[in-house]
Amino acid sequence: MSYLAPMNDESKRDETKREDTRREDGGWLGDEPGSADPMRAVRSQTKPALPRRFYAQAAHAPEADGFRLTLDGRPANTPARNPLRVPTAALADLLAAEWGAQAAFIDPATMPVTRLVNTTLDGVVPRRDAVVEDLAAYAGTDLLAYRAEAPERLVADQTRAWDPVLDWARDALGVRLILSAGVVHVTQPPDSVAALRRAVEAVDDPFRLAALHTLTTLTGSLILALAVLHGHLDPDTAWAAAHVDETYQAAVWGHDAEAAERLAKRRAEFEAAAQVAAKVVAPAG
Repeated sequence: MSYLAPMNDESKRDETKREDTRREDGGWLGDEPGSADPMRAVRSQTKPALPRRFYAQAAHAPEADGFRLTLDGRPANTPARNPLRVPTAALADLLAAEWGAQAAFIDPATMPVTRLVNTTLDGVVPRRDAVVEDLAAYAGTDLLAYRAEAPERLVADQTRAWDPVLDWARDALGVRLILSAGVVHVTQPPDSVAALRRAVEAVDDPFRLAALHTLTTLTGSLILALAVLHGHLDPDTAWAAAHVDETYQAAVWGHDAEAAERLAKRRAEFEAAAQVAAKVVAPAG
């Protein structure tokens, strides 16, 4: 999902991981959970080779509405030919660093910030209502509501990691979830679902909304994502909380190399989203 104007477009998207709450790559913004990008099948059949790096220097230049990525002084665009412009110099620094770190070929897989910025400008800005609807759907299926019945150690790990976040959601957002043992669906109180929706709707900035979407779909928890967005949790703590089950399984059965590699890729996306959310806010003063 990283593009250079006027270079050839290329996009990629990972397969979904979990049918109920988590989506491995942060989802196709605006889809209902579990639905597919209608262009993915076509793209998967025509995956182009990685483009060669054609520039020597990546930087950014101030413009009236922010800071635009430049490559050898040329202004860059998104896949939809929108200006690749972000609102703060700190976020522009991240963009330029990703482009500057490319080797002989430009690999979008190593550019999570760029992909998220492109998604924001091309997908979230013109489709805000659809993105809000997609996120609001997670209010009724939040990961933190579904607890293990056994073993005792896993139950304790979930309680220790998740209960303090639910306490924060109650005090800060007015959200009270009904907990369920196992995977049986539980209907959440309408007031809590409405409160979570209001929290999503209150995210005015499109970059932060896109980041919230990625944080939510990668963890399966809108509450964990909001806790990161509001600065209540740091990204490392939120990631660990979202993966209590995986950590337990690895401790019991040992690490699986392929699973660990997939998890590392998702974590890179998660951390990039947290960075975008933080960097888009201009420092006080």
